[in-house]
Amino acid sequence: MNPTAFTILGLEIKWYGILIATGMLLGLLVASYTCKIRKVNYDDLLTAVLIILPISFIGARLYYVIFNYENYHSFIDVINTREGGLAIHGGIITAIITALIYCKIKKFRFLDFADVAAPSIILAQALGRWGNFLNGEAHGGPVSTEFISHFPKFIIDGMNINGVYYHPTFLYESIWNILVFVILIYLIIKVKTVGVVFFTYIGLYSLGRVFIEGLRTDSLMIGPFKMAQLVSVIGVVVWIGYLILLKKRNKRF
Repeated sequence: MNPTAFTILGLEIKWYGILIATGMLLGLLVASYTCKIRKVNYDDLLTAVLIILPISFIGARLYYVIFNYENYHSFIDVINTREGGLAIHGGIITAIITALIYCKIKKFRFLDFADVAAPSIILAQALGRWGNFLNGEAHGGPVSTEFISHFPKFIIDGMNINGVYYHPTFLYESIWNILVFVILIYLIIKVKTVGVVFFTYIGLYSLGRVFIEGLRTDSLMIGPFKMAQLVSVIGVVVWIGYLILLKKRNKRF
């Protein structure tokens, strides 16, 4: 696959960046809808997003660089994201911390903002995975010709790397994220208890990532463990813990 969409005055414009930008714009459009449903001020959310997005982007890059430090030899290498190299968990963690600080300063309730933003985030993640596909990254281990033949031809061609076919794990995660998006939109409409949408996003995304990450070959590692799986297990535990807490408080969904 060609990761370059087009060239302007000698500057290559990458599909990766286009898809990330498109995901952000779609996310803002979805947020305008979820804000109306939950009666959250969209302008306040937009202001928060404009602050959080660049910081979370930096967090996603630093998280990736830290676990691959041996591949970076200069500051230019560190800031060059044109070939990919963003870790979604780093972005999510940084975004949550930044949002908590912002809401504390502005005296907003964090979970109000987090609930309406969650469907937008997972939708952007679903689209962003296709950038990984076009970069030839975030795939799984080798598979047989018979296995890969069940996929559309462009997926088959894209997963043929140096004559070997690989699991299209980017596709698995993208589909899973779209399913989670649909669930979150349903919860936004039907469930009024604050926090359920946000923690369900954390839990369901993490649940899918635990299994999908097990197939990947380019995972960030901490010792013998895949970092994304460890973080995802924590995410599932936090989600379940929150639901148990609501039940103990006799909160109805």
